[in-house]
Amino acid sequence: MEPIDINEEKIVYGDESIKVEKSTGISQAKRFKVLAELLQKKYSSPRYQAWKRRRGVLNRIRYCHEKTKKILVDNARKVAHEIVATAKKLGYAVARENLTGLKESLRRLPKNHRTKLMLMGYSRIKRWIDWQFLKHGVPRVAVDARNTSIECPKCDHIGLGEIGYRRLKCPRCGFEGDRDEVGKLNVRKRALRILGITGGSSDPPTATPQMTDVAPNRWGEPINHPKGGNPCPSGRGGGQL
Repeated sequence: MEPIDINEEKIVYGDESIKVEKSTGISQAKRFKVLAELLQKKYSSPRYQAWKRRRGVLNRIRYCHEKTKKILVDNARKVAHEIVATAKKLGYAVARENLTGLKESLRRLPKNHRTKLMLMGYSRIKRWIDWQFLKHGVPRVAVDARNTSIECPKCDHIGLGEIGYRRLKCPRCGFEGDRDEVGKLNVRKRALRILGITGGSSDPPTATPQMTDVAPNRWGEPINHPKGGNPCPSGRGGGQL
């Protein structure tokens, strides 16, 4: 079983012995978003938004917004491909958090933290990962995302205490681990329970049929077109991923 834990800065995946960390691209993307906002503020007044009338400034603002989106989309595509390629190579199923209702929970977070998470777009990452699942026939499991970062993956106690920067310890059984590692192990544990697998087995359930009738894309992998639908997250179908 290959679990995935997604936070503000990193996407962490692997198994008990493998831990891979990938950047979400949010820090780089936010720099362009902030630049666009600064330009809008600089060329505006309470009565008149001059940036809308100045072509050079307007084009630069548009470029910053497009760059922000491009960084996040390209990063989501690349990481999704790497996650599913690793799972397929090892013969694993993949487990991810069910992020339904995340937007409502973000409203309770501090503004800066909330802005970065909403800009990153968990749903974008989810769509591209699920698209890769479907294309390669890799089985997947979505688990409840609540408390994955504060529950002990060993004894199920909820309420891990911080003992250092991003390091947690269970007051009941003494388990210690990095916050990302805790999240990853809890996603894996919950997925195995859903599948009814005990004893730490990572044998995957029956895989989704892999799509056929393919053409290569920019990542050197096939683009598939199943009958009756267009599952490509970009909505372009026959275009490149």
